[in-house]
Amino acid sequence: MCLKYIINIVMKKILLYGLLVTLIFVFNAYAFALCVNVPEANLRGGPGTRYEKRWLVFKYTALKKIAKRRGWYKVRDVDGDLHWIHGKLVTAKIKCSVVKVDKANVRTGPGTRFKKSAMSPAIKYDSFRVIKRKGSWIKVVDEFGDKGWIFRKLLWIQ
Repeated sequence: MCLKYIINIVMKKILLYGLLVTLIFVFNAYAFALCVNVPEANLRGGPGTRYEKRWLVFKYTALKKIAKRRGWYKVRDVDGDLHWIHGKLVTAKIKCSVVKVDKANVRTGPGTRFKKSAMSPAIKYDSFRVIKRKGSWIKVVDEFGDKGWIFRKLLWIQ
């Protein structure tokens, strides 16, 4: 009877620990996603305006948060490069994406049977807000309000 009791307690602790690890993983995956929420933003070499400007990005550029220092976020871009951006220029409240291939067809619906939209093709580094997903297709909107569908594997989504 004592052994069953001990095994029961150990099993409950293992299940609780597994649940806790899963929740932390899911929360962290979401918490690391950032999206540029201004028309233009500079990515810098360090956490401050005295650091060099490395890249100019546009609204809806997706970034992955790595660290935070004095109101600045250290972020990873679609190419895996590290930069810094001021916290007032990004949000975690919306989901964004960046084209990660040279060209991506933008369709009027979720599939190749739909014609290409006027936005097509999107080129590498074009950025979009993610509206919804249908199968392997992502409905996106650009900074001008134009909407379309892009095949999921052509996008880096954060």
